Amino acid sequence: NDTPPKEYEQDSIGSGFILDKDGYIVTNNHVIENADKIQVILTDGKEFDAEIIGTDATTDLALIKIKSDRELPVLKLGDSEKLDIGQWVIAIGNPFGLDHTVTAGIVSAKGRVIGAGPYDDFIQTDASINPGNSGGPLINMDGEVVGINSAIMAGGDGIGFAIPINMANKIIRQLKQAGKVTRGWLGVGIQDLDKDLKAYYGVESGVLITEVFEKQPADKAGIKAKDIILSIHGTDVHSSRELSALVAGLIVGDETGIKLLRNGKTRTVTAVIGKREDDRISGLNRNHNPQATDDLGIQVASISPEIAKELGIRETDGVMVVKTEPGGKGENAGIEKGDIIKEINHSPIQTTDDYHQALGKIQSGDIIQIYIKKAFKGYIVVKIKK
Repeated sequence: NDTPPKEYEQDSIGSGFILDKDGYIVTNNHVIENADKIQVILTDGKEFDAEIIGTDATTDLALIKIKSDRELPVLKLGDSEKLDIGQWVIAIGNPFGLDHTVTAGIVSAKGRVIGAGPYDDFIQTDASINPGNSGGPLINMDGEVVGINSAIMAGGDGIGFAIPINMANKIIRQLKQAGKVTRGWLGVGIQDLDKDLKAYYGVESGVLITEVFEKQPADKAGIKAKDIILSIHGTDVHSSRELSALVAGLIVGDETGIKLLRNGKTRTVTAVIGKREDDRISGLNRNHNPQATDDLGIQVASISPEIAKELGIRETDGVMVVKTEPGGKGENAGIEKGDIIKEINHSPIQTTDDYHQALGKIQSGDIIQIYIKKAFKGYIVVKIKK
């Protein structure tokens, strides 16, 4: 049969809100990603063709624009930092294609990390958010946008997540000015300090450096593994997520002071902020072919955009387990197909090369600690004897 395969077009729906009278509209990146044509329909039924101004897959934000010969309705932006747990909020969107639906609930939590990316900082709400709500506004009782509806928890009925408007604002400004986002980069692997590590180092807060990448800004500034970053650019840091967000927000090329603890003594070094490239953000290996089964009896592959889309995940940092040998060390330790390996012995794993290099450094008989994200179950640490 020489008949060529048919190509099918598929409609996709989502939500958004008008940012200003110039016609800029905020939505989620996954709503408009790979779209051939974007059509905006307002509450009054008027339709517009929209152009993409810029997108940021890492935070799942997109900025589009429409042209109108009449004044457009604009939503007022609020302050997500002022949100309190238990405060009432309203989610607006088009769930399941039911346009202009409003649901109400409360702020269940703030600062949620759900494995969507390196800058997770979601508002959790029990206001119903369903497919089609993505990109719509989360509004407080003063009618101000405090978040952008972005994700739902599979199997978690009634749990939704929104991007805080304060964080989104920084991204939107860059998209409006340059059509893309530029983030600062130090070039380090980092880890939060648990209670025991804080006691060991005699500190109340800070972030532990687990690895310093050669010839990157931190390396050039003299930062070493096992240093603890206490503050950067004059701001104290309490978590790796907080440090990542602070560095990402610094201007590339600027010098910044970093206060460290090393061998019980504090010191300050100066680093020139580098640019975080897209491949560092996504952690993708351009060769997406699975590697051979290793000593642990598992087979891993980089997480390509195609795989992520197929599995319905936005996560691209780490490597995915695509096969386990029956009775192998990995399977016996609880590793399963679909698990995402994020770290090995505290070293970040972003590509299959990282994974195999990390394993290669470990001697036979030594214990391997593998930091894994399991689908719908969160993060676990698996210990295996090599």
